[in-house]
Formats: sequence, structure tokens, C-alpha cells
Amino acid sequence: MSRLPFPTHIPDTAAFARALGRSLKEREQQGLPLPGHVELLNLVARAVGQRNVQALRAAPIAVEDREPLALSEHARRALALFDSRGRLTLWPAKRTVQKLCMWLLWMRFDADRPYTEAEVNAILKAANAFDDHVTLRRELINDGLMARTSDCREYRKQPARPGEDARALMQAWRARQRH
Repeated sequence: MSRLPFPTHIPDTAAFARALGRSLKEREQQGLPLPGHVELLNLVARAVGQRNVQALRAAPIAVEDREPLALSEHARRALALFDSRGRLTLWPAKRTVQKLCMWLLWMRFDADRPYTEAEVNAILKAANAFDDHVTLRRELINDGLMARTSDCREYRKQPARPGEDARALMQAWRARQRH
């Protein structure tokens, strides 16, 4: 067995600890000796939901666990416009920064459901501290991140691919929200 390190993602450490504890308890109840290093690695792999250590090594790493993307100056400015509660504190003057801010607002909507205008307004009112949900709604539509019916009764989050700046900003946003 090689000694090369490999990253592992444990989405729920409590569930991981319980699963590993159950496996060790079962071995003890069966009268088996303590596991060797290979069997222990396999127990760890099974506790995170993989078949064995080889499957664990081959599993892709979650996006959040990858090396953080570098933030551009525009992305840093966009991130700085959000307060500790996740609200946009003011509407940026630069269009580039505005578009980046829209991606963080876009993340607040589910792709699998339609929204009424009142629901969109409620989400956007909670997402800004300068009381202009109308501008935010309009910009989400203009940027192609949301679509609405011609009678404005139904809004939907659009499938969109963020550019590198937006991806870096979204990654930094998620990391900041976790802390």
C-alpha cells in the first residue's frame, strides 16, 4: 500500500463517526482482533460510503474541497458588498461587479420550481439591505439568470454557466457562509 496522501471529503462527521464506531463494535462482538491498517482503511472508506479504500481513492473530490479559485479584483469587490447576514448592502456602480453580485442572488433560487412574483420579491427583499428588490429582480431577468412569463405570473431560475470570476466568487461565498 502506497504512502501517497489522498484528499477525502466527509460530508457529515457525526454520521461518519457513528458508522465507523458500529463497524468496530461489530468486529468486537464477533471476537475479531483489532483491524490491521488495510482493514482499518477499508472501514474508514465504508464509513464515508465507499466500497473499499481503492474506491475511496478513485472517488472524485467535491468542488468545495478543491483548491480555492483566485478572486479577481471585481469578485473581491462584489464579495465585500455582502454583509455577515448575506445581504447585498448597496448596488455597485460598476456593471462588472453588478453582474457578479447577480450570481450570488441567483444561488438563492431552486432550479426545479416556478416562483410567483411575490415569492421572488420576498427572496430578494431578504437578500438586500438597500430596499430595492425591483432592480435586483429586473437585473436577474436582464442577465438571463431568471426568466418570467409575459404576464409576470411565473418566474424560473435559468440554467446558466458562471464564468471563472463568478465561480471563484461563489466558492468564496460558500466558504464564508460556512465560517
